[in-house]
Amino acid sequence: MIVFDRRILTHFDFLQPLFILPIIVLSYVLVSEANAVLANKQLVYFGVGGLAFMFFFLLPIRRLEWLIPALYWVNILLLLSVDIFGVSKLGARRWLEIPFVHFTIQPSEIMKPAFLLMLAYLIKKRPPGENGYNLKEFFRLSFYIVLPFVLIMKEPDLGTALVLLLVGYAVLFVIGVDKKIWISIAVIIGVSAPILYENLHDYQKKRITDFLSEKPSYHVQQSIIAIGSGGLKGKPKDEATQTHFKFLPIATSDFIFAYNIERFGFYGALGLLGAYGLLIFHLLSLNYMLKKDYFTQVVTTGIAVLIFIYVGVNISMTIGYAPVVGVPLPFFSYGGSSFITFMVLFGILQNLLTFRFDFTRNFIKIK
Repeated sequence: MIVFDRRILTHFDFLQPLFILPIIVLSYVLVSEANAVLANKQLVYFGVGGLAFMFFFLLPIRRLEWLIPALYWVNILLLLSVDIFGVSKLGARRWLEIPFVHFTIQPSEIMKPAFLLMLAYLIKKRPPGENGYNLKEFFRLSFYIVLPFVLIMKEPDLGTALVLLLVGYAVLFVIGVDKKIWISIAVIIGVSAPILYENLHDYQKKRITDFLSEKPSYHVQQSIIAIGSGGLKGKPKDEATQTHFKFLPIATSDFIFAYNIERFGFYGALGLLGAYGLLIFHLLSLNYMLKKDYFTQVVTTGIAVLIFIYVGVNISMTIGYAPVVGVPLPFFSYGGSSFITFMVLFGILQNLLTFRFDFTRNFIKIK
């Protein structure tokens, strides 16, 4: 029998579910209105995500830190194997099929928690000095950031690759790096931008061309129409014609933000963005009480930046201010991979926060 100490309730961060649960509930309402079959599948994802959260919340992560490098390199091997054994869908090879069960996994999604844990492990082992990391240490950490970026970009999945790259360097920015290094990077990126563009895939160039053209693509046009038709208060379910007549593409995943506004209007968008904003602000504010706990600080900052990038890119995409890429809204867009990944990340974070004063895990006893 497992007995939980009441101190778990004292250290558990209840503000996180307070901000996340309304997003999940609103998502389920929208998905169930648009497609009952998908809504039933989403309930399964909720269940799996909840189990994943509990597993990582109860896992003695701090006592298993020595396994993190192995976890990172196993994920690197999975990314490498995608090029050899990967399953192609929609012109991209991003999935591995598990033998006999015909179930596929996406190594780039599994890489996200492994990537953050590896950064946390490395930074904890060799924390920055007074002036931040020097060039040698910066290059050492950059190796672990750039390696998965290159492998995921080759699939090709430039969106996920760039997200990991930005999260990695945002974490280093918060933890501390010599400012001269950042200035040099900005100059290098500016000079090499044309070369980077020329090496993109044709479909990636097309997305950028569509974004820069005067007339937005068909998908974005329909998204803007749905947003405009929502007004301040939105429309009743039966009058949300953009979604229910299939004018709005991928209304339950990539363009669910537009559907949300069509149904609940400007106020619905404000409420959703408010929940995300409060969640991100709360996560970043935790760094003030974690100043010497670099491990938890890296994970907290990484999750906050990850959510910020996903929300910023997805919403910018739906209103025509960013190229159309497959970046979902965390906890809101339909789908299992993204939802379960974020539940794993928050399970890890809650573990690190709840048990930060109890490395021996005496809060949990087995009788």
